[in-house]
Amino acid sequence: MRLEGHLRKEIDMHGTMMDYSLVLPEFLERAGKLFPKIEIISRKPDRTLVRSSYGALYERAKRLASALTKLGVQPGDRVASMMWNHAGHLEVFFGAPCSGAILHTLNLRLHPQEIANIANHAQDRFLIIDDVLLPVYEQFAKDVKFEKVIVVPYGYETVPRNYANYEEVLATGSSEFCYPKIAETDGATMCFTSGTTGFSKGVVYTHRSVVLHSMAEAMVDTFAVSHQDVLLPLAPMFHANAWGVPYTAVMTGAKMVLMGPNVEPSAILDLMISEKVTAANAVPTVWISVLEELEKNPGRWHFDRPVRIVSGGSAPPLELMRKMDRFGLRILHLWGLTETSPLATTGHLKSRMQDWSEERKYLVRAKQGWPVPLIELRIMRPEGEAPWDGETVGEVEVRGPWVAGSYYREPDQAEKWSKDGWFRTGDMGTIDPEGILKIVDRSKDLVKSGGEWISSVDLENALMGHPAIREACVVGVPHPRWQERPLALLVLKQGANASKQEIREFLAKDFAGWQMPDEFVFVETIPKTSVGKFKKTTLREQYASWKWRE
Repeated sequence: MRLEGHLRKEIDMHGTMMDYSLVLPEFLERAGKLFPKIEIISRKPDRTLVRSSYGALYERAKRLASALTKLGVQPGDRVASMMWNHAGHLEVFFGAPCSGAILHTLNLRLHPQEIANIANHAQDRFLIIDDVLLPVYEQFAKDVKFEKVIVVPYGYETVPRNYANYEEVLATGSSEFCYPKIAETDGATMCFTSGTTGFSKGVVYTHRSVVLHSMAEAMVDTFAVSHQDVLLPLAPMFHANAWGVPYTAVMTGAKMVLMGPNVEPSAILDLMISEKVTAANAVPTVWISVLEELEKNPGRWHFDRPVRIVSGGSAPPLELMRKMDRFGLRILHLWGLTETSPLATTGHLKSRMQDWSEERKYLVRAKQGWPVPLIELRIMRPEGEAPWDGETVGEVEVRGPWVAGSYYREPDQAEKWSKDGWFRTGDMGTIDPEGILKIVDRSKDLVKSGGEWISSVDLENALMGHPAIREACVVGVPHPRWQERPLALLVLKQGANASKQEIREFLAKDFAGWQMPDEFVFVETIPKTSVGKFKKTTLREQYASWKWRE
């Protein structure tokens, strides 16, 4: 009995650590005190560079927090931003959450009416917008009810009189602003899904989740972000907070290069060289364009040391990884979703894999990778959890401290979470004995042919390994006999040629006859979503009445 009592007392006893909240003001204070001279470089729409610093970010973000409070912003209010990647947007990334408000980044690439619907659903009170984006805003202005629109003079020197000038608003604030009491479970930022699987849904990241996500990104086995780095976040700051990289950069005091709206491949490469960039992030389509530029101009750009390239959104083609390696640009594959903040896995090699053959290592790197610390994965089938055998396909489910537990104002979406609290991603995949995830497809993008499943992702990656093919997208199209058959849409590289038979023979090395696309269609472009993913819903509709050859 005494033993039981002793154990009970130990369980009831609290630890002796400080109750210290994980909140974003701590990041801002750290940057201002420790890294005031570290540069933040912004590229304006006219392609000129503006050099700022963490010292300026510290002062201006606090002024913004103060000014927003004077304008009547209350804790939990939504402050929307519609801005490109530049230092001003970074100020809003901290100024709004540090005032107690929730920053809501609006995806400026969506249709204006969809932007309006999202802003209304989020109940945004204020909008901070780049001057160059006012023409977009004016297309839906009548459909929203922002109390104040604050315009950042980013591309022009003057702001139209009927809008508040960001610099004038900033001048009303104080850099001595005292932060309100913020709980780590309070909302910090809000992002909406890209809508690839239906209407967009809101996810509210907490201060705690953003801090933990940033700490995880900084780890060597994830993005390895440190104070020694020069970061080039090419992922838009309006898409899952540029994958959280701006927050991680401020936490570590890493120099940042922000490119704005003009992301031409040659300009990306020029900045990477001139600013000695050590790490960058973007979707595969960006890196495909960068590779083409490197191949067209051999010798123009030379990297003194390898640059870490973080690629996500969709799987980078294996051939892209091989070719980028030759130029000193080493792709690290990540997987995640808006609902996972977005980091969930990274495609690093395990220590025991370092002595494997190059080809075997590439095959591992091409997978989505193993979960980062504090993230758990499982593969679920109707009959229960699948084994980690690398073969059994099921839906990927995930949980962790920066994974959404619900959508904002979407009670009818509760079925997206399992009864025991895991998020159902809609991605189909396998996990091998090493714990490495491979995404086979989105559940709706798998092609079901004669009772067998065909992975469009595997076909696309193989097709983009063909030397003549720039982009490839595979969709399932209704078939009178087989239910569905894969149809491949192909964009050839400039000046390249390839016959359908040649491509079919190229695929035959790795795919059985029944897995191969029945038809190849050469197109000039493939429609993409606002974040650079193939818009398969549009393609399925477009080719729904495809006439198969008998």
